Amino acid sequence: MAAPKFAAQAIRKTAELGWRPVHLLGVGSSPIDAVLVPAGVENSRGVISASSFKETGNPPWVDDEGMKSWVGIGSLVIYFLMSLVGNAGVRTGVPYPVLARASFGIWGANIPALVRAIVACFWYGAQTSAASGAIVALLTRMDSFKSFHASTHLLGHSGLEVICFVVVWALQLLIIQRGMETVRRFQDWAGPAVWVMMLILAIGLCVKAGGISLTSSIPQDVLLDKTKDAGVSGEPGSIASLFAVAATWITYFAALYLNFCDFSRYAPDVTAVRKGNIWGLPVNLILFSLVAGVTTIAAFQVYHEVLLHPDQISAKFDSWLLALLAALTFAVATLGINVVANFVSPAFDFSNVFPRYINFKKGGYIAALIALVLYPFAPWEGSAASFVGMIGSTMGPIFGVMMVDYYLIAKGAVDVPALYQENGEYRYQNGWSVRAIVAAAVGALFSSVLPNFTSLLPDWWGVYGWFFGVGIAGAVYYALRAAEPSPVNKPA
Repeated sequence: MAAPKFAAQAIRKTAELGWRPVHLLGVGSSPIDAVLVPAGVENSRGVISASSFKETGNPPWVDDEGMKSWVGIGSLVIYFLMSLVGNAGVRTGVPYPVLARASFGIWGANIPALVRAIVACFWYGAQTSAASGAIVALLTRMDSFKSFHASTHLLGHSGLEVICFVVVWALQLLIIQRGMETVRRFQDWAGPAVWVMMLILAIGLCVKAGGISLTSSIPQDVLLDKTKDAGVSGEPGSIASLFAVAATWITYFAALYLNFCDFSRYAPDVTAVRKGNIWGLPVNLILFSLVAGVTTIAAFQVYHEVLLHPDQISAKFDSWLLALLAALTFAVATLGINVVANFVSPAFDFSNVFPRYINFKKGGYIAALIALVLYPFAPWEGSAASFVGMIGSTMGPIFGVMMVDYYLIAKGAVDVPALYQENGEYRYQNGWSVRAIVAAAVGALFSSVLPNFTSLLPDWWGVYGWFFGVGIAGAVYYALRAAEPSPVNKPA
C-alpha cells in the first residue's frame, strides 16, 4: 500500500517546523484552562474544581499546613503519563492513529482512532458552545441583544446563540485550515492570555476583599450544595476523598495522554518535550491551582457566593470593558482547548481511517461538520454525556496497550516506514492485532462497561476506572504477547 499523502510529512525531520519547548508548554497546559472556564456541559462544568472543594472543605491546593502534597504528586503523575506518549511521538515523528498501528495493526488502529475521534467530536461541539456562550453572556448586557436573545428561537436555541455558535465554529476553521504551524502560533498567545485574565481577576478580587486568603471561610453546607454534582466519592476531608479528587484530576487529561504525540512529533528532540512538559504541567498546574483557589475564596468574600467559573465572576463586573476583556479571554481559552484536544486529534484520526481520500484538513472539516450537526440536539446538555463518558473511559485501555507495546514489547524500536505498508511487519492477522484488541476490550469491560451498566463493582470503582483500564489492558496485552510471541516489533 502506498504511503498516504500525509505520510511523508509525518516521517520528515520535525525539527524543521521549529517547535521548541515553549510551544509544547502551551499544548500541555491547555486543558488546565478548562478547570475554571466554561466546559460546555452543565453537569460537568468545573468538575475538577467543584469536586476538590466538596471533598476538602477548602481549595484542593491548600490546608492549614500549606499546599497539599497531592497537588505536587498528581501533577508529576500527569507529567509522567504525558511524557510517555510525548517521547514516543518525537522519536517516531508520527501522529497518534499511526503510532497505534504498531500495536493494533494497520487496520486495527482504526478502532482506537475512531474511539478518540468520537469523543473529540462530541467535546468539539461542547467547547464551541461554551465559547459562544461567553460571547452571548457579554452581548446580552445590552438591551437590544437581550431582547433579540429572548424573542428569537432557532434549532432549539435562541437566534443569538445560533449566530454566536456559527461564528465561533467558523473562526476555529480559519485557524486549523492553515495547518499545524498556525495552531502552534495560536497556542503561543492563547495560553498566556488566560493567565493574564486570571491574574487580573485574582488581584482585583483580592483588593476588594481586603487581602489574600489561602484558607477558605466558605461554610461547609454551602460548599456541599454548590458542588453536589461533582461526582466524587468519599466523606469530605477524608483520605479516600482526596485520592478520588486526585484520580479525577489525573483522568481529566485522558484524551490528551493518547494524542499528545500529535504535537510532540514536531519537537526537535526528547529534551524539548521534557522541558515543555515540566513548565506546562507540574509548574503550571500548581501555580494555576493556587491562583484559582485565591480567586474563588476572594470572590466569596466579595460577593458572598461560591463562584467556580470565571464567567460567573465576570458577570458580576460593573465595567462593560472589563466584562468584554473577560469574555474574549474565556472564548480564546476555550478555542485553544478545542483546537488542541478536539480538532487536531479527529483530523488525524479520520485521515487514518481513509488515508487515500481524507487528509488532515479534510479530517478536521469532518469533525467540525459533525459538531455542527450535533448542535441542534445539544447532546452535551443531556444524558448523552454519560454515553460519551463511557466511550471515553475506553481510552485508558488503549493507552495501556500502546504504552506496554512501545516500551515493554518493542523497547522503543518502531519501524516507521512499515507503519505505512499494508503487508509490512505490523500487518499481524490480516491487518488486525487480535491480542491488542482483546486486551483493550478486557480493560474496557472493567473501566467502562461494568461500572456503567451493572452493580457488580463498588461505587468508588468508577472514579478510578481509567486507571483500572490502563493496568488491566496493559497486563493482559503483555501476558498475551509473552504467551504467544510475535515476530513483529523486534528491537532493532
